[in-house]
Amino acid sequence: MNQAVEAFLNDVWQEVTSIYAKESKRINELKDQSRLQAGIMDYIQVAWRKGKFAWANGKVHIDVYEPFSWSDSSYKIEAGSYITELTDELLTEQFFPALCGRIEQLFLSEKLGPRFFDYKFEVVFEFEWEQSKVTLKKKLLHKPKLIQLQKTLDQFIQTKIFPDPPVLPKENDLFFFAYHLVNPDIMQQKVEKIEPLIRRLSDKLKTNQDRKNDWLRQYTRAFIQWSEKCFLSQYFNRSEDYGSNWVMKEEDDHPSVDIGELDFFLYAALQIGFTEPDTRQKYLELAVLLGSKQAADYLKIGSGKFESTYRGGRIEARNNDVMQTIEIRILSEEETAYEEALDYIIQLLRQDFPRGYNLKLKSSQKHFLPLKKLAKSKLHQFFANALSYPNLFPKLAEYADTAMEKFAWYNDVEPGERSVMPGTYAVLGLGLYSEAHFSLVGRYMELVDTEHQMVQDSYAQAFIEAHGVKAEHMPVLVSILLGGNEEGKQVKNLTIDRPELADALVQALKGKEIYEMELVVCRIFGSVKKLTAAAKKADPPLNERLEELLGQL
Repeated sequence: MNQAVEAFLNDVWQEVTSIYAKESKRINELKDQSRLQAGIMDYIQVAWRKGKFAWANGKVHIDVYEPFSWSDSSYKIEAGSYITELTDELLTEQFFPALCGRIEQLFLSEKLGPRFFDYKFEVVFEFEWEQSKVTLKKKLLHKPKLIQLQKTLDQFIQTKIFPDPPVLPKENDLFFFAYHLVNPDIMQQKVEKIEPLIRRLSDKLKTNQDRKNDWLRQYTRAFIQWSEKCFLSQYFNRSEDYGSNWVMKEEDDHPSVDIGELDFFLYAALQIGFTEPDTRQKYLELAVLLGSKQAADYLKIGSGKFESTYRGGRIEARNNDVMQTIEIRILSEEETAYEEALDYIIQLLRQDFPRGYNLKLKSSQKHFLPLKKLAKSKLHQFFANALSYPNLFPKLAEYADTAMEKFAWYNDVEPGERSVMPGTYAVLGLGLYSEAHFSLVGRYMELVDTEHQMVQDSYAQAFIEAHGVKAEHMPVLVSILLGGNEEGKQVKNLTIDRPELADALVQALKGKEIYEMELVVCRIFGSVKKLTAAAKKADPPLNERLEELLGQL
C-alpha cells in the first residue's frame, strides 16, 4: 500500500475507532430498545473538505450519522502533509477498498455489541480537489442479521398485531414497525400485504386516541420517506432547499417506471393524504408526470366509486372522494337549493364518502354562526347559510346524525385548534336556534373528543345568550359543560340564583361520576370551594338546594 494512503487510512481509522468506542458505550447503556431494531449504526461518511484559500489546508470530516444539508455535526481532524501525495487513482484503488475492508470486518463482527450495527450499512467517501471531487459509495449487508430481523418481525405480527385487544405492541415498537412495512428488504411492497396490517393495528388502537394518532403519524412519515428516498428520487431531482419542488430527470437519466412500484406509490399518496392533503396532491401530480392515468383520475374524479358531477334544479355539485372534497354551486339562493345540497351530501355520506371532507362553496350569501372560535371556512358558511331557513332544521339534524363520527375531523382548516368533528357546524347552529334539537346537541357533546377539540368550550356562553338559563334546559346545559375541555373556564353568564335552577342542576347531575360533577361545578361556580361559599350566603330554599349539590360531591 502506498505510504501516503496508509498514513491517511491510519489517521481516519484512529478517529473512527475513538468515535465508535464512545457510541458503543452510549448504545449499550440504552434501555427498552425495541426488538424490531436490529441495530443503530448504518452509515459513515469520510470526507476531505478543501481549505478556503488552498485545497491542501482543509480537514478530514467524519460523520457517523447521515448528515443534514443544513447542519455540520462532523468530527474534524487534521491531516498530514501526505494529503498532497494522494491521487484519484490511489484513493479509488487503494484507500477506499481498504477503508471498506476494515469497516466490513467490524460490521460483520459483534465486537461493539450485537445492537451496535443495523443489518445494512453504507460507506461514503468524498475527496475535494481544487476544481473537482471524488465520490465513492459502497453498501454492506449482514444477511444473517436481516434474516433474524425478518423472523422477529413475523413473530411480532403474529403475537402483537393479529391477536385481539388487550394485546397491543409497545409504544417504542410503532416507529420500527411502520418503517419495516415500507422497507423492501423486509416486506413486499404490495398493498394487499401491508394494508391489512395498518388497518388491523389502527382498529386495535381505537380506544386509545393518542396512541392511534401516534401510529398514524408514524406510518405517514414512513410512507413519505419511502416515497421520497426509494421512489421519487429515481425519476426526479429535488430542489436544493429540500422543499416540495421536484424536477423530472432527463429520460436517459432515470429507469423505466416499474408499474408495481408506481401502484404502491399511489397507495402511499392516498394514505399520506389523511393528514397531509397537500402532499397527497403533489405526489399524485408527480405520478401523472410518470404517465399514471390512475393518478390523473384520482385528481379529477376520485376513485370512481361516486358519480363525480351532479346538476340539479338549483345547484351544481362535484365530489372527489380521494381528495376528500365536495363542491357546491348555489344557482338560486333559496331554501330549496340548500335542501337539495343537503340531500346530495347526505346521500354521499351514506355511501361511505369520507365524513371529514372539505367543502368548496359558490354562494352569494355569507352567514356565519355567532361563535368566535369557529373558523370562517366555506364549510362553516354553507351550514350557517342553511340554518337561516328554519324549515331545513330537520334536514340539518338528519345530516348531523349521518356525519358525526368520534375522532374524525373536517378538512376545512389546517389541523389544529380550529379542527372540528364532522357535524359540528350543523349541531352547534341547531342548538342555538332550535329547542327541538337539544337532544342532538347532547349526543354530540357525548361523542366529541374533548382532549383534542377546543371550539366547543365557549359554546355554553353562546347557548345561554341565545336561550337564557332555564330549569328545563339544565340537562342539555350540563352536557354542554361536560363536552368542554377539561381545563374549561368558568362560564361568565351562567348563574344558579333560583331554587328551581339549583334543583334542576341536582337532578341533571344524578348518576354522573364525581369528576364530572366537579367539572360542572367548576364551570358554573369557579370551584367547589366557591360553591360552598355561595351555599352559605344564599337564602332558603336556595341554600338547601346548593347544600344538596355539595352533598353529591
